[in-house]
Amino acid sequence: MEIWEVVILILLFLMSCLIVMKREWWKGKEHFPPGPPPLPFIGNILQIHFKDVVNSLMKMHKKYGSLYTLYLGPQRHVVLCSYETIKAALIDQGDAFADRGHYPLFSDFTKGNEFAFTNGEKGKQLRRFAMSTMGQFGIGKSTAEQRIQEEVEYLIKYFRETKGAPVDPEFYMSRSLSNVISSTLFGTRFEYEDKEFEKLIHCVQDALQAMSSTGGILYHMFPGILRWLPGPHVQMFKNFKQVGDFISERAKKNQETLDLNCPRDFIDSFLIKMEQEKNNPSTFFNWDTLIMTTFDVFCASVESCSTTLRFGFIYMMKNPRIQENVQEEIDRVIGRNQSPSIEHKNQMPYTKAVIHEIQRFGDVIPLSLTRAATKDIEFGGYKFPKGTHFTPLLTSVHFNPAQYKNPDIFDPANFLDENGCFKLNPSFMPFSAGKRICPGEHLSVMELFIYFTTILQNFTLKPLTIPEEVDARPIGVFLANVPRPFKFSLIPR
Repeated sequence: MEIWEVVILILLFLMSCLIVMKREWWKGKEHFPPGPPPLPFIGNILQIHFKDVVNSLMKMHKKYGSLYTLYLGPQRHVVLCSYETIKAALIDQGDAFADRGHYPLFSDFTKGNEFAFTNGEKGKQLRRFAMSTMGQFGIGKSTAEQRIQEEVEYLIKYFRETKGAPVDPEFYMSRSLSNVISSTLFGTRFEYEDKEFEKLIHCVQDALQAMSSTGGILYHMFPGILRWLPGPHVQMFKNFKQVGDFISERAKKNQETLDLNCPRDFIDSFLIKMEQEKNNPSTFFNWDTLIMTTFDVFCASVESCSTTLRFGFIYMMKNPRIQENVQEEIDRVIGRNQSPSIEHKNQMPYTKAVIHEIQRFGDVIPLSLTRAATKDIEFGGYKFPKGTHFTPLLTSVHFNPAQYKNPDIFDPANFLDENGCFKLNPSFMPFSAGKRICPGEHLSVMELFIYFTTILQNFTLKPLTIPEEVDARPIGVFLANVPRPFKFSLIPR
């Protein structure tokens, strides 16, 4: 008997027991918004297509409205849909929605020693320190721009060596963009063929894939059971450990040559903070939080921007006229002989609109990470107790015809006014919104612009088929959308 057959039998057995013994489970649901009828213990998992979670949630949105209740296993969630509802929650009442919901896939590894999934004073201090330190090392400033420009030149060199032959961009993009954050965290970049670096990237990628597998989703819903059973989550935690071990080894090397007056990278700054607070018995800065906070920042930076750019490549190949318009603006504003920089951005409304449309249409993060109520709150005509989980469905914002004309079509005009000037749509939320907005937003914005314009400055992207046959449909994987694997040719300009 396969292991998942055993899991299903266990779940059915527990469900049967709960139906008989836990009738009080139903009490209190009448105080929450309507939603699909759940079964005890397993909740609504039979109504969710694990290979297309977002589409399942969108169908429920159309049926139950902008606020509905969903049970992921025994855990009750309130799904927030539409720009108005998400804005009212995350922005207008941001303090009340500022806590992070429970993510056992991470917390079982990090033990609450990081900031992305940790609440309270510990999470606040670690997040504040991380963002401040990243700022000191140039994230969002000119030094970060220089790092990005230098790294994209390495990428251009590798692309030139393909000589127009078909290439899968995933390998190059993930390593190139990982190097941008590595130079800040570890004080160095890695060669693309570096085996240790390659192993590190694979560990993160494989772990993220495992999180989005059926086993990973079930672990998120039923951690108390899945912890004791085999499945993809076992390898995921092994991969997480390898990343943690790599960071630990780097930190030990830094410690041996640490200059308290001259931090070389993020790890040095954390070690200095630990030294400053070594006599504080209630400090949150220790070896475990050093490893896991660095782990947080690195893992969050490996894939999201690379995925967005690969979507961009697909849309440019599928819409060659749009690609030509971008290249025309690049040639006119930047030319062929200087490197694109952030100062060019506001002079390039069409390219800026295209990048925003790539983010909207690619919908890389369709489900914002779950928030939790910091106190008892009233919202949308309902009263919710402290700790209630809220899941913002960002797809319902980015594909809403009330916010975007023809949202199911890739169209840069969504971010242009009648005069061709850039126009930001307030419902644009690729990094979520409010108190827990992605801390890497500023770095990602710089990376997207510089990488996208530099690549199109140097190459024309050609599909291996006719544009009409380029498959732009994303693969939905739980918390993310990813492009279907593809190869293309980079034709030097």
